[in-house]
Amino acid sequence: MMAVSVILPLMFFLVFMGVPIAVSIGAAALVGVYSLHGVPGFYNAALALFDGATSFPLIAIPLFILAGALMNTSSISRRLIDFVSALIGFMRGGLAMVNIGVSLFFAEISGSAVADVAATGSVLIPGMKRKGYKGTFAAAITSSSASLAIIIPPSIPMILYGALSDTSIVQLFVAGVVPGLLGAFGLMCVSYYFAVKYDIPRDERFDLARVRKTFREAAWALTLPFIILGGIFGGLVTATEGAGLAVVAAVVIGAFIYRELDFSMFLDALREGINQTATVMLLVATSAVLGLYLTEEGLPQMLAAAITGFTNDPFVVLMLLNVLLLVLGCILHGAAAIILVVPIVLPLIQQVGIDPVHFGIILTLNLAIGQQTPPVASVLVTSCSIAKTDIWETTKVNVPFIGVLFAVLMAVTYLPFIPMTLVEFFYR
Repeated sequence: MMAVSVILPLMFFLVFMGVPIAVSIGAAALVGVYSLHGVPGFYNAALALFDGATSFPLIAIPLFILAGALMNTSSISRRLIDFVSALIGFMRGGLAMVNIGVSLFFAEISGSAVADVAATGSVLIPGMKRKGYKGTFAAAITSSSASLAIIIPPSIPMILYGALSDTSIVQLFVAGVVPGLLGAFGLMCVSYYFAVKYDIPRDERFDLARVRKTFREAAWALTLPFIILGGIFGGLVTATEGAGLAVVAAVVIGAFIYRELDFSMFLDALREGINQTATVMLLVATSAVLGLYLTEEGLPQMLAAAITGFTNDPFVVLMLLNVLLLVLGCILHGAAAIILVVPIVLPLIQQVGIDPVHFGIILTLNLAIGQQTPPVASVLVTSCSIAKTDIWETTKVNVPFIGVLFAVLMAVTYLPFIPMTLVEFFYR
């Protein structure tokens, strides 16, 4: 089959040659379309490009990206960090705990791990190094905790998966709550273990007056998760409308309540949001052409037939898919991995009876691990650049934290009630 023997190898060849992933996907897809239909096939490809980038749920992606950028350029992130530091900074290894706690808050607003590590890492990593934490440890915990941003709702990868697979984005968000909290608890346990092992001192004593003071300063920032998630889970707004609400709330709080977001800062946030959005949406558009070609070639159906001919056991199928996703996570960015995998494996998971919401959480956890595993490791690279540490040395320190994410992945894969109980309770 040409898709396996020529088109997909061509795409990976272009990627490894340094061609941007979106361009590699688009070029390989156009070669495939031409091989099937000649020049007239390009008309359908143009329509697929347009349709792929204009899905209503995808509008949430640039809006959540912009909300995260607004938090980065205003004082919202700093106020959250100060409050969490006052609340749990007294514990052994307190700054590592603060790092995880701040990521939990930030994850509920931005939906992006890269935005999380950029916002919190620039403050927390230098602070941890000043307190005597090794740079590699500071970079590792910041990177791993930032990946909670794509597990805990709202999540940009979940939005992308939901749009591609026609799965309820709200149900995906609900399914991510328990795995995200389990991941945060596991990361805190590992941090505490290392703090005791290496006798890292407590950073400060608990001061109730400071907690009250920082709470008052961060009170408006703390309303953001309740506004966004409360509206989405309460059925008042869709995920896309919730993303718009996040932007409006970030502007109102940053500009009119805290009065620390001026017009020039807003333009900087807008430019950052546009740059990130352009990258994601170009990937989405070109992937639609690749999906068109693969569907016409029948590759998804062939893969489903081949695997179901070997086994119909959903857990064995999930094991095989986990292996595939973990490998792809090492060499592809999250959006590209979703775009490549979903159109191919969706018929398979439907055929063996795997709930698409359950698979969406498994896919997201695999991507969270991929953000930590070189050579791509987009979140780890960002964290290392802030900490000025070597990526491979940091990876050695990061292995136990990656192990936590892997343990959560295994639990979610083989104990479906972990992600699905809340979904079943509220929506089914």
